[in-house]
Amino acid sequence: MARKLHLEPYEGPAGGWGSIKSVARHMAKQGVMPGATAELMVQNKPDGFMCVSCAWAKPRPTHAAEFCENGAKATFAEITKKRATPDFFAKHTASELREWSDHDLEEVGRLTHPMRFNHDLDRYEPVEWDEAISDIGRELRAIGARDPRRAVFYTSGRASLEASYMYQLFARMFGHNNLPDSSNMCHESTSVALPESIGVPVGTVRLEDFDEVDLILFFGQNVGSNSPRMLHQLKDAVERGTTIITFNPLRERGLERFVDPQNPAQMLSTDQTQISNLYYQVRAGGDIAAITGICKALFTLDRESRDGAGWGVFDTEFIAEHTDGFAGLEAFVAAQEWGELERESGLTRTDMEMVAKIYAKSRNVIGIYGMGLTQHKLGVETVQMLVNLLLLRGNIGRPGAGICPVRGHSNVQGQRTVGISEKPELVPLDRLAEQFDFEPPREKGHDTVETCEGIIKGEVDAFIGLGGNFLRAVPDRGPMETHWPHMRLTVQIATKLNRSHLFNGQTAYLLPCLGRIEIDRQASGEQMVSMEDSTGVFHSSHGKREPASEHLRSEPWIVANMAKATLGPRNNGPDWDGWVSNYDLVRDAIAQTWPDMFGGFNTRIREKGGFGKPIPARERKWNTETGKANFITPSALNASFDTGEDDGVLRLVTLRSNDQFNTTVYGYRDRFRGIYGSRMVVLLNEADMERFDLDKGQEIALVAKADDGVHRRLDGLTVVPYDIPRGCVGAYYPEANVLVPLYQRAERSHVPAAKSVPVTIVPMRENTA
Repeated sequence: MARKLHLEPYEGPAGGWGSIKSVARHMAKQGVMPGATAELMVQNKPDGFMCVSCAWAKPRPTHAAEFCENGAKATFAEITKKRATPDFFAKHTASELREWSDHDLEEVGRLTHPMRFNHDLDRYEPVEWDEAISDIGRELRAIGARDPRRAVFYTSGRASLEASYMYQLFARMFGHNNLPDSSNMCHESTSVALPESIGVPVGTVRLEDFDEVDLILFFGQNVGSNSPRMLHQLKDAVERGTTIITFNPLRERGLERFVDPQNPAQMLSTDQTQISNLYYQVRAGGDIAAITGICKALFTLDRESRDGAGWGVFDTEFIAEHTDGFAGLEAFVAAQEWGELERESGLTRTDMEMVAKIYAKSRNVIGIYGMGLTQHKLGVETVQMLVNLLLLRGNIGRPGAGICPVRGHSNVQGQRTVGISEKPELVPLDRLAEQFDFEPPREKGHDTVETCEGIIKGEVDAFIGLGGNFLRAVPDRGPMETHWPHMRLTVQIATKLNRSHLFNGQTAYLLPCLGRIEIDRQASGEQMVSMEDSTGVFHSSHGKREPASEHLRSEPWIVANMAKATLGPRNNGPDWDGWVSNYDLVRDAIAQTWPDMFGGFNTRIREKGGFGKPIPARERKWNTETGKANFITPSALNASFDTGEDDGVLRLVTLRSNDQFNTTVYGYRDRFRGIYGSRMVVLLNEADMERFDLDKGQEIALVAKADDGVHRRLDGLTVVPYDIPRGCVGAYYPEANVLVPLYQRAERSHVPAAKSVPVTIVPMRENTA
């Protein structure tokens, strides 16, 4: 359906009445009555359910309403009255549904029956569970007889710890480590960078650190749309006198000002909380340069202080006792010229010196970041450069300070904790071998990008998707959609229809699962599941609503039954039936595999507020090769694949709107950016519009600048003038994924470099606005 673009600048804050109105609008849209939303009041609370969208931490004590605008949208989408029944699929072919938008596919509603794809009719048809599971097992056995490594088991970020543990065990008993997950596309750069720098793969900050922080440095994360509940911690910190300095190419409203919807006095007044004291619009890919400039100014301040008989700026005792590599960082910083730092960062020397002065006077500092740092060619090195900045003043391993990566999906960090990893060295394989009497495969498996490459090359025969919208989330969508049907088997486990379900292997199943909000009844009674938040705290989650269909099955049930049908009975192997009947038994197995982390799992997960995983770096214990925290110098200032040598090339930043979460599009209202009715827009600096002779409302195409001979083009984009750095453009994800080549990925982590994609502009016709 054609949609008309409407631009209407939004002057309001994040939160406030705009958020309240949005929640009410989506409640009505999904047919959810106000009296039927009791679930919202227990969302993210003890004895309630954990939100199915973001992974931000759950405070204790909780707020009266511990959900945000986008969390409410996710809940309404799951408890919607709309249903994707067999009758719906009988009326629509897959070819027809491929023409539908992501939003319209989402609006079909909850899947109700297991479905098998009929290629002759180009339609899904209902199938009995037993028949589907039996056929999947038969197909996997045939593939495994040839080479089990030709199968891939993908996991989205919403699967529970229990389902994830069972899934990784199934994969390894089948014979492969091909366990890509959604973290490969976002924070894998974190998982590579932090162990080298500080010896842990996760952040060191817990919620209590926000009570003591003096300065927050915020990089590349849109809190207002992607993790709005964090705004409570930011607001409270600001009101205690904390300074917040933000570095981000676009000015995002959640990092500018906020009105707390739970504060009646603020809601009924014109009072707003200013979140960022300083806001620097760094050039896409220029964060290494910006941080290096701050460090350069700090070295000068430290030297001047010591020359004046002062104590200096750096924490010399911490550096001497706890770190390695300081001299290398000092030499790297000294070698950088201010002109080059300004050019690459898009900031002025004065800007960077100002931040350095504030940092030098701040006792406790937290560095917060998102995919604006990780999704670049040098994403790993960018994260490590931020760690370098924190180490200079001992800001890791003490209260009120630390590094804080903001993970996206609700349990994407937890899945890694319980074995969802293509890297065998990260999993206690010897313990699994002893526990379940089998020999786990030891060779590295496929990550997400390698999975895509394998599918395109015809080296993957089976893809099992435990949630997610894989085809829509990955780069190089065109080649991926072309080669996907060549696989022998594709299985998608999901709650709702999405575009990935419309491209199918020779044998293909769409299996509907329970949502996290729904009651999961098994033989021993109602079950709970668990997950890990962004700060490394584990929480329980309890379903509260009757299932959308009697034909739904839980993720653990589906995984267990596929494993049984594929692997057959094994002596001393997993008790799949017992685990499904009582998830406590799965948690006992997890505790046996990771006793130091999960000892007493079933008791501790039932405690109010959950329990935290050990994070040695919080205690200044460094599990690195040197036994210390490491200063690691970057190889270059420019983190992008764009060299900057061609003025006709711009850096594309892919964006989420205020009305979506990951690939799920809830609507066409990007309120904070004032864009309504269409997602086919390109945001341009007015100076670049003049340089390329473009008008507001003109239709253009973006063409990827790549050197692999593949033509990547996105047509039908309307020019919108926007406050974005010169040389940068913005367009929505996942639509713009077609422009991201698989080979343009972060070095060593393989995260798609979607935050600085080199593109050129092709005008299509005259102004149509």
